[in-house]
Amino acid sequence: MASQAQPVFTDIRPLLQRLWPDPDKAKVTAKEIADALALIFTNQLSPVQTGSLLTALHFTGWDRRADVLAEASAAMRAHAAGIDSAALEAAISKRRRPEGKYNGGLCDIVGTGGDSHNTFNISTTSSILGSSLLLLAKHGNRASTSKSGSADLLMNMTPLPAQLNRITPSTIATVYDATNYAFLFAPVFHPGMKHVASVRKELGWRTIFNLLGPLSNPLANSIEARMLGVARSDLGPVFAEALRLAGAKKGLVVCGAEQLDEISCAGPTLCWQLVQHASGNIDVEHFTLEPADFGLSAHPLDTVSPGKEPAENAEILRRLLQNELPPDNPILEFVLLNTAALLVVSGICEADTSAMGPGDDGKVIRERGPGGGRWKEGVRRARWTVESGTAWREWNKFAEVTNGLPE
Repeated sequence: MASQAQPVFTDIRPLLQRLWPDPDKAKVTAKEIADALALIFTNQLSPVQTGSLLTALHFTGWDRRADVLAEASAAMRAHAAGIDSAALEAAISKRRRPEGKYNGGLCDIVGTGGDSHNTFNISTTSSILGSSLLLLAKHGNRASTSKSGSADLLMNMTPLPAQLNRITPSTIATVYDATNYAFLFAPVFHPGMKHVASVRKELGWRTIFNLLGPLSNPLANSIEARMLGVARSDLGPVFAEALRLAGAKKGLVVCGAEQLDEISCAGPTLCWQLVQHASGNIDVEHFTLEPADFGLSAHPLDTVSPGKEPAENAEILRRLLQNELPPDNPILEFVLLNTAALLVVSGICEADTSAMGPGDDGKVIRERGPGGGRWKEGVRRARWTVESGTAWREWNKFAEVTNGLPE
């Protein structure tokens, strides 16, 4: 039996020696770091030097710099599995429904994780509600620090679980032919990450890859708007600047005051929003949101932290989507807050008319809150997606199309 060819590793010792102890003094650039990280995706960096690189970035704080995150996420996307962009764009074009200042493009809502609050899967649920009115490209994975990650949740849904492994670069267009929603399962679209898995596990702390995930959606070039939650408030302006450097025009980065990677249902949330001026320049504006800005009550985090196994959380999601929860249920209102913010950042809430479908009274709430957003209008639209049954129907279309894809 022929032996497997051993990988040929590139030696990055010169960079490692400049990274510690003072990369600024050694004039290390973000591009150099991104190029070194890119070697991991093609198995051209040894485990020892991979661990050394991740450790140096962590302890110098350079894994939390906007320019490094922007360059490194670009490298990660460049090494993602290739997608037939023409077929994808054709499928997306057929489903575009521009409204207000939303141009009908793809949207994403994602968190960094690691906030230790073990709240319900808010961004995943909000992505499903959002797909009633927007095109969604949800990028996610299995649980890392919680019991139930986004992929775990959807693969445990009843009566028909989603077959996320079947959504591949060759089938993603087929998914959008049938539904507004697609889930990009990270192991499928970022196969090069398998080369760093064992090193990350042995290091025992969160590395730059925990931060790159939310910035590395493989469909980034087609994404119009995104909402991104961070688990530490000092990362808020860093991620907003990373989005700006990456060329994003619509984005909202949020961090609950409890160091929560969602808009908090319990109290204040710090926000950093990308704002495009008439000149075309993009700036980052900072403001604070409270549940009252959305017309909702505050709920303590322990009322929205079931900390349950995936199957139990999936049952909560099913009940929510089928409108079986009371209208003031804490988990429902937590989801409505975050869905509303996604709708606001997309631009759809800027429409002065509304004809979503049966059950929509057409009464647009024009009131503006912090940051100039129509947050209450976002809640009105988000609640309609549940009460009209549209979110449940959109979910079912997604689950059905994934089960029809080849294994």
